[in-house]
Amino acid sequence: MSIKVDPEWWKTLFDEIYLLTDARSICEDEVTRREVDMICELIPVCPGDRILDLCGGQGRHCFELSRRGYARCTVFDYSAFLINHGRTCAMDQDKPIDFVQGDARSTGLKSCTFDCVLIMGNSLGYILDEDADNLILCEAGRVLCSGGWLLIDVVEGVSIIKNFNPIAWHEIGNDIVVCRQREIHDRVVCSRELVISKERGLVCDRTYSIRLYNPKSLEALVYEAGFHRIKIHTEFIPHSIKGDYGFMNHRMMVTCQKP
Repeated sequence: MSIKVDPEWWKTLFDEIYLLTDARSICEDEVTRREVDMICELIPVCPGDRILDLCGGQGRHCFELSRRGYARCTVFDYSAFLINHGRTCAMDQDKPIDFVQGDARSTGLKSCTFDCVLIMGNSLGYILDEDADNLILCEAGRVLCSGGWLLIDVVEGVSIIKNFNPIAWHEIGNDIVVCRQREIHDRVVCSRELVISKERGLVCDRTYSIRLYNPKSLEALVYEAGFHRIKIHTEFIPHSIKGDYGFMNHRMMVTCQKP
C-alpha cells in the first residue's frame, strides 16, 4: 500500500515526540559537536559574525557555537514548540541566543543582516511545492550581507537510493519502539512512523516525506538562487556508531557565497 503524506506534515511533526524519536541525531552532543566542527572547517566563520540557523529547530548548533565563543546567534524555525523549547534552554543556560518563529520562505528578518546562514539537518525538501526550496534559498540570500556564507546540510540522494532500507526500527529505553516504513516515488522518500509504548500501546502514527537531491541538482538550485563559489562535500556521517538513522545518514554539505 502506498504511503499517503499530508503535504503540510512539516507544520505539526516537530514536537516533543520528534525530540524523542530522533534523539540519536538531534539530542546527542557528540553528533552536534561533529557537525559544528564541519561547519567551522568548511566556511570562514568568525566569533564576531552574526549567524542565522535557518530552520534551526531547538537551536542545538547555536548552543554549541555559543559554547565556542560565537555570541551572535539567531535560531529561526516554523515549530513554535521547538522555538519555545530552545528559548527556555537558552534562558536556563544563560546563552545570548535569539529565537524567532516563522516561515523560512519569508522570515520577516531585515535584509543584509547576517554574515553566515546555516540550513542544517535536511531542512530542504520538506514542502511538496518544488519552488519552496528556491524561496528558502533566496530568503537566505536576502538576509545575508554581501560576501556572506551559506552552508546547507542535506541527505545525499544517491547514497540514500543505493542503500535504501524500506523497513527500520529502533528502541528507546525499555518502553518505546519506533518503527518506520519507507517508499521512494521519483525523487521523494515517503515515510510512515509508528511510535509504540510497550506499556501503553500506540503513541502516534504519522507520515512525512523529503525530496532528494544529488550534488548536481543541489548545485543547480543554489546557483539559481544567486550564490557563487559553490562547493559540494559528500559522505559526511556524524554518527560514530553504525546504524539506520533515516535521513541523517549519508549527508551532503554545500558551501556557497553571496556575491
